[in-house]
Amino acid sequence: MSGPLEGKTVIDLTSALAGPYATLLLAGLGARVIKVENPGRGGDSSRNNSPYVGADGLSLQRTSPDDMSVSMMLRGRGKESLTLDLKHPDSREVLFDLVRNADILVENYSSGVTRRLGIDYARVREINPRLVYTSISGFGATGDHGDRKAMDTIIQALSGVMLTAGEPDDGPIRFGLPVGDLVAPLFAVIGTLSAVLEVERTGQGQHVDVSMLGALTSLVACEPFDALESVGFPLRTGAYVPRLAPFGTFRTRDGWFAICAPTDQFAAGVLGAIGRPDLLQAEDFATRDARVANADRLHALIAGWAAETTLEEALAALETHGAPSAAVRTTAEAVRDPDVVARGEVVPLVHPKFGHFDGLYGSGLPVVFSRSTVDLSAPAPGLGEHTHAVMRDLLGYSEERVQGLTESGVL
Repeated sequence: MSGPLEGKTVIDLTSALAGPYATLLLAGLGARVIKVENPGRGGDSSRNNSPYVGADGLSLQRTSPDDMSVSMMLRGRGKESLTLDLKHPDSREVLFDLVRNADILVENYSSGVTRRLGIDYARVREINPRLVYTSISGFGATGDHGDRKAMDTIIQALSGVMLTAGEPDDGPIRFGLPVGDLVAPLFAVIGTLSAVLEVERTGQGQHVDVSMLGALTSLVACEPFDALESVGFPLRTGAYVPRLAPFGTFRTRDGWFAICAPTDQFAAGVLGAIGRPDLLQAEDFATRDARVANADRLHALIAGWAAETTLEEALAALETHGAPSAAVRTTAEAVRDPDVVARGEVVPLVHPKFGHFDGLYGSGLPVVFSRSTVDLSAPAPGLGEHTHAVMRDLLGYSEERVQGLTESGVL
């Protein structure tokens, strides 16, 4: 079995997180991903993100040339690394030769950079009309955004997501994951694969333009916050969601659990678990609308019960009564879930020289196919590790030409 993108070649002009995560997914789906890195700047910026893995395990500082950042170990898996200085005047010919042999190009440069380098979609399309050219940027290729910087925290602030969590009077809350950097590449991959299908139908590639701000704001808009506020529901509700009561997280003597019980059946399970099945007959709690109207009282009853029990006891009672519930796990517990690991949704990270260190995990590709395979087991490459092989085997360059390009600073 092979990956569904077997036979497709991707030119990866990305760095940091949003772009490399998109190409990581394409690599996991079976595409050949050739990562182009600047030889004079140490390659992808994530190669210099602490911590590093060396012979003795994790370290905050690089101690030898063989050390590799955890960021690169995660984002570089399954890719080939080729060094190419795109600011060098002779580099464009090399890149265009790569483009002639590619199906997809992914870039996440700041606005205007590809145009200044002469490698924007309009120019590259002349070289390969079938190419799918995917751009991931903070604000999209349309509009005039100048030199606005698109860091994840900036995108979170502009999207409104920082004011969807916490208590009503809290300050903005930054989402713990770099969600702006992670949502945009998901949409980029969806767009890229859709465009690839159209190439097969029409023979024509196209520009796929995804903005981080648009991607995250579109998810914020999945919840009708304006409409909810207009009928009296607060935008920020802390640990509970009154409009779905009983719904939220509750603290026991030794841990936290979450419940999600908006239906009559599930609410009955919660009330049974806390020893108050009589409330099912009470006017204030008998129906969904009544429970929503009296959400504060209902959640206070559950919180009082939870505070007097252990996490194990609370979960057992909720499970016995058929109420949807789960323990709130730490990240360390979550990534070690045997089922998640068995399905390849989380995988061990492997250093190309030193192997796997216990406890070091990374994201897998959380899609299980009945026939195809996904694979992110190949370790990240060293900077420029595949330059000569790609030049020779894919582009047909002679050793003399490769040597000349290297000596001139192109490679």
